[in-house]
Amino acid sequence: MAHPVADGLRGRDLLALSDLTPEEFERIIETSLDLKHRWAAGDRPRALEHRTIAMIFEKQSLRTRSTFDIAMFQLGGHSVLLSQNYIGWGVRETIRDVAHNLERWVDGIMARTYGHETLTELARHADVPVINGLSDLLHPCQLLADYLTMRETFGTMRDLTIAYVGDGNNVCNTHVEAATLAGSRLRIACPEGFDPDEGVLAAARARGGEIEVVRDPRAAAADADVLYTDVWISMGQEEDSGRRREAFAGYTVTPEWFDDLSSRGVFMHDLPAHYGEECTEESVYHERSVVFDQAENRLHAQKGVLVELLSEG
Repeated sequence: MAHPVADGLRGRDLLALSDLTPEEFERIIETSLDLKHRWAAGDRPRALEHRTIAMIFEKQSLRTRSTFDIAMFQLGGHSVLLSQNYIGWGVRETIRDVAHNLERWVDGIMARTYGHETLTELARHADVPVINGLSDLLHPCQLLADYLTMRETFGTMRDLTIAYVGDGNNVCNTHVEAATLAGSRLRIACPEGFDPDEGVLAAARARGGEIEVVRDPRAAAADADVLYTDVWISMGQEEDSGRRREAFAGYTVTPEWFDDLSSRGVFMHDLPAHYGEECTEESVYHERSVVFDQAENRLHAQKGVLVELLSEG
């Protein structure tokens, strides 16, 4: 396991946002924002020169794959792409053996997996930082980009009202953790049986998180500063698609919903979008949408994470 060191976040794993304090969460956001501004101004910091990460993918990826690779390059480092077809962990080699090989070659590991327990086992054995690029339970890097977008849009992350409408999936679970850290209110609208993880909810509420779960999506959106949705059918759930589409009837976000938001309210989606299910194409391309700002900020948020965890100070 990568152990904490004295200099802030350097050397630590990032498997869940709940691993962070509110101050550490804000620090990653502010580092990401600073790096974004510096790049736009023509400054090219090489904070990760001669540093290397391994990127392991069990799932398909556009944003995670591209932005971690580009982030390492722009910061002077290098990335190595590994898929399950290459390494065959759990089949060809144990996760423990993969961890002990990689820790001898690279400075960090980013993994995008199905089971969250795969990440925890990898982190338990690897003596370099392990970053959760997505698991079925949590998606911390996405929410860092989302809150960076909120920080830019509203000038703050605190005291916002965020409405999440849809499946209580990994993105929803991480919204629970992020809102608790940021000091914002989160309303989750989902059908019965599609609630976020009970353990994640309980832990967030124990930390003072203001989280409400309701069944009426339009009521959840009322006066919200952020209306957020995600796919109803995640990778690996295709066989359950019929039941899910039936359960989520009435949850399709259209531009008409935006009239219910606060005067400054925006629409967010982490992509990919399944148009005609959780939202319409018009919603994503609406003037109140910041969906592609979120996508852009995946790059800058990954930079913030990488610099905080892997740089030598």
